[in-house]
Amino acid sequence: MSDSFDGVIGHERVVDLLRREVSTPAQAYLFTGPDSVGKATLAVRFAAALLCAERGQHDVECRSCRLVREGVHPDVTVVEPEGATSLGVDQAREVVTRSSLRPVESDRSVFLLPEAGTMTEQAANALLKTLEEPTASVVFLLVAESEDDFPATVASRCRTIHVGRVPQATMVAALEGRGLDHAVAEGVAVVSGGRPGLALALMDRPEVSRFRDLWLAIPGQVTPHPGDGQRLASNVLSEIAPLVDQSVSEEMTKEREQRARRRAEQSLLVNGLEILASWYTDSASLQMGGPVRNSDLPLGTFTDVSPRKAVASAEKILDAVVDIQANLRRELVLANLFAGLGSET
Repeated sequence: MSDSFDGVIGHERVVDLLRREVSTPAQAYLFTGPDSVGKATLAVRFAAALLCAERGQHDVECRSCRLVREGVHPDVTVVEPEGATSLGVDQAREVVTRSSLRPVESDRSVFLLPEAGTMTEQAANALLKTLEEPTASVVFLLVAESEDDFPATVASRCRTIHVGRVPQATMVAALEGRGLDHAVAEGVAVVSGGRPGLALALMDRPEVSRFRDLWLAIPGQVTPHPGDGQRLASNVLSEIAPLVDQSVSEEMTKEREQRARRRAEQSLLVNGLEILASWYTDSASLQMGGPVRNSDLPLGTFTDVSPRKAVASAEKILDAVVDIQANLRRELVLANLFAGLGSET
């Protein structure tokens, strides 16, 4: 027996919930969570189950499920940002108009907004009445990083499904099931930071093996000089560039490619900064008699900074994560961070 959610990595709790919802779905769902964790994939699989005559449960994948998966089902409308940035009010009005039409093949219509967080306030307001008084045969699937990306009036009309990161052990097992040996699978899992989409995009990249080493070497290279911080920042961005390139499909439009590049670079930088922060937390923990996460590193290196400075450095790194996620200029954020890590205070 096959299932429309077959092949999804992790997210067992969310998958179980969506399976229970297929027969009597809500009118609107909001899938939230970090980039590349599988929010849009889950939304597409849910759409397939919603439109399938057998609700996604069959011995062989049916035509309806295949069409949804391939992005060509006549009863699934995918609404993506116009241009490079946002979903505009004209698109929202078109959705409102189309949502009043009868389904073509199924007993429902699904409107999928995989980058709903880019919706302008005007677009959200245009869509609000339809979410408040939806047609019974229509289901909206919105995908975004956070409920905060929308006016509260829009988010409150949706059933929120939070999609978190996948545990490393689950990721490793899934990658091994796709043919990677254990060591390579572990490396990809570390780089992806619990994000299945990023892991699958990078699983064949040789640069993955150097990613963790790149970040764990930074504490030994930082100085208080801004020029050294700039050099390190440039080196980091240069090293991850091939991984960013690999995450972009050749079939994407120019606008989608730009958005995909920004998201991939942000995810990789956040994951790398988390690895860097782990070095400093290990330093503080070891010197206070606690365990270390990076136990394969020479323990003597962790005493190069005092416990107090190690804690302060970890806090600086987490502040930089916030800045990266806020889409501040990334090279400048990294350069300032590395100079700060090399300072005496």
